[in-house]
Amino acid sequence: MKNFILCTLILFTTSCGFKVLKQSELLNFSIAQIETTGDRKINFDLRNKLQSLNTDSVNKKINLIIETKKNKKIKEKNSKNEITKYLITVNLTIKIIDNENNQTQTIFLIEEIDYNVSEQNSQTINNEKQAIKTLSNLLFDKTIKEISLLSINDL
Repeated sequence: MKNFILCTLILFTTSCGFKVLKQSELLNFSIAQIETTGDRKINFDLRNKLQSLNTDSVNKKINLIIETKKNKKIKEKNSKNEITKYLITVNLTIKIIDNENNQTQTIFLIEEIDYNVSEQNSQTINNEKQAIKTLSNLLFDKTIKEISLLSINDL
């Protein structure tokens, strides 16, 4: 009886009809132009990563207008009232313009990360640079995911 239930359970869970999509199949667009305003470091990383995705074989061309707003504030202080952690919040607004039918969509993304303050100033700067790089990677992944979902739904 246990074997029958186990076999039935395996049969129903493995053949649910879910199809995994390849990431390359989702990228059915090409970026014709990218305009950026706001934080230069994050915009530089996003622009380079987005431009590396361009392929000439895709017919659907889009323009991107990216606006980033970075906010850095104190997250924690110790008992001596010294800063121990900062919190960086990035608000990303992406305007997607479809060149074929002049449709416009806007995506709003928010990502935040904290980093530790060190006794050495150079280590604190390295921690901040690493946090910004991590934020850029997270925002890039979210951006591609959102644009892909919009392009599947034909913008």
